[in-house]
Amino acid sequence: MTGQDPLGGGVPEAAWERAVELISRADEIALACHVSPDGDALGSMLATGFVLRSLGKRVVASFGDRRFAVPRLLGFLPGQDMLSPPQDFPAAPELMITFDSASSDRLGLLGANAAAARELIVVDHHPSCSGFGTLGLISPKAAATAMLAEQLIYRLGGTLDRDIATCLYAGLVTDTGSFRHSSTSPAAHEMAARLVATGLRTDEIARELWDRSPFGYLKVLAAALDRVKLEDGLVWTYVTRVDRAAYGLPYSELEGVIDIVRRADEAEVAVVCKEDDDGAWQVSTRSKGAVDVAAVCAAMGGGGHHRAAGFTSHDGVEETMARFRELLRKV
Repeated sequence: MTGQDPLGGGVPEAAWERAVELISRADEIALACHVSPDGDALGSMLATGFVLRSLGKRVVASFGDRRFAVPRLLGFLPGQDMLSPPQDFPAAPELMITFDSASSDRLGLLGANAAAARELIVVDHHPSCSGFGTLGLISPKAAATAMLAEQLIYRLGGTLDRDIATCLYAGLVTDTGSFRHSSTSPAAHEMAARLVATGLRTDEIARELWDRSPFGYLKVLAAALDRVKLEDGLVWTYVTRVDRAAYGLPYSELEGVIDIVRRADEAEVAVVCKEDDDGAWQVSTRSKGAVDVAAVCAAMGGGGHHRAAGFTSHDGVEETMARFRELLRKV
């Protein structure tokens, strides 16, 4: 696979060559992914970190959450000894690489570090990616950022082992919804075959990602479903800090609520508003295809994909949804 691009030219070859050159010259490389990392963000970053360490590079990896903690469902990923809290991240890295972040504000506390970096490589697959940084390895053709991370690994002369494959597989399956999303391509399945060939236990990975939850999640999910509303093709609900506090449930456990809500046959668009520990609303949206939720979320200051996007709101949930509905009527 070295030197080949299964994404059909999604990233110019000159960009790959420049990335390899920058990495080859660097002694220390700072890696970052978006706040509240999902499998694609954290998996892509850690997989790349493994290869950089094998090349003799000093690696520091982080994400910019004030409450720095790996989400429980990603606790099985190897390589977490590379992680450092954002306060220990280099203030002005010589070379920084970001993963799965469509804009610098998605880096949270590490946004300032990215702005101060001498060279900043952005590895991302979101159509809404703003193209920040000094070099972009960006392709909306990729079903997951993990697909771009795999190509970077090959171009650096790296090879797949079980640890690297585990991280990449977590990214691939989470962002394709276990290969159910429309973004799933022949290249995604071919990548999965390469990863599984390293000896992965895909059943164990699936259990960690989707088939486990604290009991409190069931109670919080019940509260969210009890207040769910269906309005002219829009199904939506919300989860408050109070809901979670009653069962000691971390915010990171709420990722799967949207996948339940979006199942309503009568709705084209699904929305879940999740109040984080700081009182902001993290809003997840899904579309069945007829509506471009990325466009709506971009107008709300966020972004994402045509069928899956999100944004942050500092207004109340009713005010947030009123604005969302207004924008939804215009797309």
